[in-house]
Amino acid sequence: MAVARVVDAQGEKEIALDGDSLAGLARRTSFFWLDVLGPSDDDVRAIGEAFGLHPLAIDDSISFGQRAKLDPYGDYVLLVAFGWSPDDDGLVEVHSYYSERWILTLRRDDAPGLDEACVRISHALHKGKDPVMVLHEIVESLTESFNEPLQDLDDRLEVIETEIVERPAQDQVREILTMRRELATLRKAIGPQRDLFGRLTTGVEELPGMTEDAEHAFRDLYDHLYRLGETMDATRDVMTGALDVYLSSASNRLGEINKQLTVIATIFLPLSFLVGFFGQNFAWMVREVNSWEAFLIWGIGLELVAVAAIVVFFKKRGWF
Repeated sequence: MAVARVVDAQGEKEIALDGDSLAGLARRTSFFWLDVLGPSDDDVRAIGEAFGLHPLAIDDSISFGQRAKLDPYGDYVLLVAFGWSPDDDGLVEVHSYYSERWILTLRRDDAPGLDEACVRISHALHKGKDPVMVLHEIVESLTESFNEPLQDLDDRLEVIETEIVERPAQDQVREILTMRRELATLRKAIGPQRDLFGRLTTGVEELPGMTEDAEHAFRDLYDHLYRLGETMDATRDVMTGALDVYLSSASNRLGEINKQLTVIATIFLPLSFLVGFFGQNFAWMVREVNSWEAFLIWGIGLELVAVAAIVVFFKKRGWF
């Protein structure tokens, strides 16, 4: 079931998505924001019919899966922007229809950024803020919602780096690869969104009712998106470095294991020689090595002397 809410100067309230409610909203003269979560295809068509949306715009909001874009349709525009969502892909795609009389936002996923913006937008409308500044507040809330998950990625990555140096394990590699996929998904959304608002700040793209204050606000929003892109690039580089550290640590650990095995094999090499030598059935050995004292001297003593000599040699060479 779709959840619809209207935010205006009086506050926030939920409404039903029926023909009478939509028709009443379309006739309103005061500015408002209609936010719809999980609309069905019929809901989108009903909203489009009530507000006179273009058929191509309605098709976009039925199919979703769009890139960040700004499509003008006479006295209103369709702005597709992305924010963070606590779901599998970590993204919420928001279709914002903006005119100087209303803003409609359609989405299929939860958007914590929009939920937090409702009170601020209601206060802004109560103070008589320009409609274009309300649109800025919506997009800015979506953009700021990326800050916390990116910070969580950085914090977790720092812990993994420490663990890799101390105790490298395959689980750490799998976690880093999962984080890289999550980061790649966010970068695919933020990159086009940053370019879109870059064009908006240079005048290539235009919004209805743009004011000088709004131009400054959207320029600041572009700077925020640009910094997010730089942060993601830096995080990706750190992930690559962490993988390199893991491979280096694993290689060093393998070298240490090989060194230990080599030392053990080297210690047993002369012992095997001595045991094999005295195991030969020569007549002299059978006649002479036939007492307890001879066993201690030749059987045990020589092996202990050989081990001690090898240990002293290894310590002098710094292999221990």
